[in-house]
Amino acid sequence: MAKKGEARERITLKCTICGEQNYRTEKNKRNTQDRLELNKFCSKCQKTTAHKETK
Repeated sequence: MAKKGEARERITLKCTICGEQNYRTEKNKRNTQDRLELNKFCSKCQKTTAHKETK
């Protein structure tokens, strides 16, 4: 069970093709220090594209 005050941070994922901000998720800052990049479905592009972490 996660404890309050851990190194978790809420991030927004942005489509690399159209720039639409589609997803919000959490990541652990201590374990993953570089920017996150995931393949997700973009509703604007109507296909699966790479989504990168924004600030």
